[in-house]
Amino acid sequence: MPPRGWLLAGWALLPLRAFLGVTFVYASFQKLANPNFFSQSAPGSLHQQMIGYIRTSPIHELIGHLLRFSTPLGILMSLGELAVGVGILIGLWTRVAAIGGMLISFSLFLSVSFHASPWFTGADIVYFFAFTPILVAGAGGVMSVDAMIERRASREAGVEDPLIVAIPFTEAQATCGFYSSGRCSAIPNRRCAPSGCPYLEGVRMSLAAGRTPDGVDRRTVVLGSVAAVAAGGAALLGAGVVASAGRLAGGSKGQSSTPLTLAPPTTAPEGTPTTPTTTSPLGSPIGAASQLPVGQSAYVTLPSNGDPGLVIHPAAGQFVAYDAVCPHAGCTVGYSAANAIIVCPCHGSEFQVSNGDVIQGPAATGLTAYTVTESNGQLYLK
Repeated sequence: MPPRGWLLAGWALLPLRAFLGVTFVYASFQKLANPNFFSQSAPGSLHQQMIGYIRTSPIHELIGHLLRFSTPLGILMSLGELAVGVGILIGLWTRVAAIGGMLISFSLFLSVSFHASPWFTGADIVYFFAFTPILVAGAGGVMSVDAMIERRASREAGVEDPLIVAIPFTEAQATCGFYSSGRCSAIPNRRCAPSGCPYLEGVRMSLAAGRTPDGVDRRTVVLGSVAAVAAGGAALLGAGVVASAGRLAGGSKGQSSTPLTLAPPTTAPEGTPTTPTTTSPLGSPIGAASQLPVGQSAYVTLPSNGDPGLVIHPAAGQFVAYDAVCPHAGCTVGYSAANAIIVCPCHGSEFQVSNGDVIQGPAATGLTAYTVTESNGQLYLK
């Protein structure tokens, strides 16, 4: 780092680039390594989360139309996060990667955390604005493939090194002159005697100043495209390895822990009156108790509001049920049998199995509880 280099955008943005890059790469690999994310029945799957988003998102109509494409959408989201993370980390097409990160963050804000309560607990809008300084400054010429490519293209074209360095202003003042009363009369649009100030203008003006793209720009685009293809191929190879490892290590486990979907009876159970099920004093029938083994959970559609409901069989003869929509941001919660808790896959809120109370936020309130009754081998929800 040059003296006082921390004042330059490139050096100041390094911690932010490292955080955003690692976070997005990790988020991508976490999805690719989790077989349940692409399943339509698992609690942490994108499909189940989108069902919850339909209830709370301001773009619920769009999400409803995209629901049947949840699996390819999940793959696209994972690879998009990977591309953004790699681009930000290595400083390749950095501004394009920042735009991609802003689009992902803003779409998650509209889908997931638009109604987060309190609003500042929703991280997506914060990620959106965290990308804005990188959009403005790019990688700032520091520890980036973009800078390496630009320097190589400039060297091949025989023009000056584009690397930005920090120098004392007194040096520029002594070289250029025209400094009086705290102002430099060489700025704007005035040249320093006798032939211009090397610190204020270079051989190649910026594109913003009206210069047309030249050989250096074209060479930079070509080299950048080759580097992007190479980095993309390596990232895709890594994504494939992570996805394969996730399925080999957790595929069978994930399948066994996937919640069931209870099928309500089409006819009244033997020995019970054949009256309409909606008028039963026990509530609405949701399926046979035998469909839900001890230690397992199942999803149902709540007759009261159409939300997804979560029915859990924590111990023999004991059943509990809750509205599965997380009160924080509308994601669909799931039952973690290994930890005996209910977990929100979006922001990590945890709830008690016994009563639905909050164990860990950011959710401020617990889950809405329902009563489950077993009668003649059937489960009723009320």
